[in-house]
Amino acid sequence: MTAYDISLADAMIQRRSVRGFTDKPVPKAVMDEVFSLAQHSPSNCNIQPWKVWVASGAVRDALRERMIEKVTNGVPFAPDYDGPPRFEGVYRERQVDCAMALYGSMGIAREDRPGRQRAELRNFELFDAPHVAFIGMERNFGVTVGLDVGMYVQSLLLSMSAYGLGACAQGSMRYYPDDVRDMLGIPSSTAIVLGISFGYEDPEVAANKARVGRVPLSDSVQFCDSV
Repeated sequence: MTAYDISLADAMIQRRSVRGFTDKPVPKAVMDEVFSLAQHSPSNCNIQPWKVWVASGAVRDALRERMIEKVTNGVPFAPDYDGPPRFEGVYRERQVDCAMALYGSMGIAREDRPGRQRAELRNFELFDAPHVAFIGMERNFGVTVGLDVGMYVQSLLLSMSAYGLGACAQGSMRYYPDDVRDMLGIPSSTAIVLGISFGYEDPEVAANKARVGRVPLSDSVQFCDSV
């Protein structure tokens, strides 16, 4: 099993959040190669702090149904880490632009609250992905180690792209961590950072037609070479 003939530059540019999948499972051999490749992610002192659990089949189905039931019944979120951040200024503008692109592709107007709630529920339906990976780290690790985990997530997403897989990194997958630990046999000492739904993209899903860009380089990077 080999990766697709794709450059790192192409993988980074083509990678995007996929929000609709076919029911075709990813072969175990492909998953082994994808996750093995991601193991080469940078790590401070080479501690490799990331812990990953991949839910598929009946386990994925049961966990999905439990999360859907909790959300629809209004059970409060209880993440191991802080909930969604509050964006202000230009960051809020970018968030709104992203939401407009996504909901617009789905034909959901901004004032259509029921439609937006249905779209939000799709997160907990895993966008019908056949697999979901939960990424965690030891609770006593702080921001420095969290950076390692973030780099691993990027490596994993690019690795999935290299093997022709679609993926969506989801902060919402950390909202019911006790259920995740209970169903996947994860020790209480491990905190859940996020989840990644992945599989083969369904190009017919409206949400997958959404596209967002990036701000100009000068908005993010300043080259300082004189005093």
